Amino acid sequence: MKRDADVIVVGGGAAGLLAAGRAAAAGARVLLLEKNAETGRKLKISGHGRCNITNIGDIRDFPAHYPGGGKFLHAAFHHLDNAALINFFAALGVKTKVERGGRVFPVSDDAEEVVRALRRYAQTAGVLTETGRRVTRLAVATGENAARPRVFGVYVAGETAPRRSGAVIIATGGAAFPGTGSTGDGYSLGKEVGHTVRTPLPALVPLRAAAGWLAGVQGLSLRNVKAALWINGRKKQEEFGEMLFTHFGLSGPIILTLSREAARALEEGAETEVRVNLKPALTSEQAARRLDRDLRQGGAKTLKGALEQLLPKRLIPVLIDLAALSPDQKAADLRREERRRLAALLQDLPLRLTGHLGFGAAVITAGGIDLTEVHPATMASKRADGLFWAGEVLDIDGVTGGYNLQAAFSTAFLAGQAAAAAPGNLVKSG
Repeated sequence: MKRDADVIVVGGGAAGLLAAGRAAAAGARVLLLEKNAETGRKLKISGHGRCNITNIGDIRDFPAHYPGGGKFLHAAFHHLDNAALINFFAALGVKTKVERGGRVFPVSDDAEEVVRALRRYAQTAGVLTETGRRVTRLAVATGENAARPRVFGVYVAGETAPRRSGAVIIATGGAAFPGTGSTGDGYSLGKEVGHTVRTPLPALVPLRAAAGWLAGVQGLSLRNVKAALWINGRKKQEEFGEMLFTHFGLSGPIILTLSREAARALEEGAETEVRVNLKPALTSEQAARRLDRDLRQGGAKTLKGALEQLLPKRLIPVLIDLAALSPDQKAADLRREERRRLAALLQDLPLRLTGHLGFGAAVITAGGIDLTEVHPATMASKRADGLFWAGEVLDIDGVTGGYNLQAAFSTAFLAGQAAAAAPGNLVKSG
């Protein structure tokens, strides 16, 4: 059977470009099919256009930074860890720097430099890239004596004959930022050969909340606070750091980290809320004493004036109203019960969640191809021979900080290497 390539890679994003380059570098004839007019479209806007390539932290600690799929990634990280990835880009001429939280960016702060480097890598290795080619389904052979189906190529929109290959790598991404082409195509391709798709949901996405007072504090950023996610009256998760109030609800790093579990709970119809601790460094007793001190020192000041040293100005009327107090009453006149209500809100400011901003505003996708159906040592499908997976199409999602691109690159490296060595493909030794 004549082949168009040894390996066909479906999707030309971060994972697809690296997987294609790796397979070609191993000696395979590689065809990369991308449905957009250019490769790397989503990667260009990653990290607000700066591309947070990876994180400088200890690779042994990386799995803990993935709410979904951390354990699955051990083998992929062994073959391409963060240090190796930084060296890989350095060899391609991309100099990097480390910023707060161990985040690694190109010195140029330009994601397009990373895209150009990956394109050069693939081209130099011998990858044939075709853009504007949408893969509609897999070419699958089944036989009475076959233990499972075999993928021998793909069908492209507008073409009647399949593109044939010894192996196919699906690196189509998830469903986040659909405007860049990430529309979940890989999920339907996987289902063709019996793969299970864990329900895709937005992750690292801003959350909608129901509170009339949000309009008055939109744009207010808080640092060194805690935000806890409560589901059906039980605390599920808590994060410390920065957050942002918006006109629709909540955003910022710690909110995005909470959003994965929040989106799933909202999807299931659970009662979901975020409770903000504005003074997490204090115990409840210390917070009460601090409030009492400020009120005493405020003396004849209004309650609003007495709280200016304790809270951001725009939050003061919010807490006063929620505590059913008057901003004009004298600070020294507050009764014990009124002080208690105010002190409680300092460390437990509740916001009922009503939704999220959807895939269009999500950084990544939670959910995807079930990891129990993929070999972690090769990224090969357990449902069909000749089929491999890489990147966000898998049920893998990490927190912010460079972890998601590292997972995409590491799984792609492994998939490219293994696909090149698939039965019938000729690869270079070593």
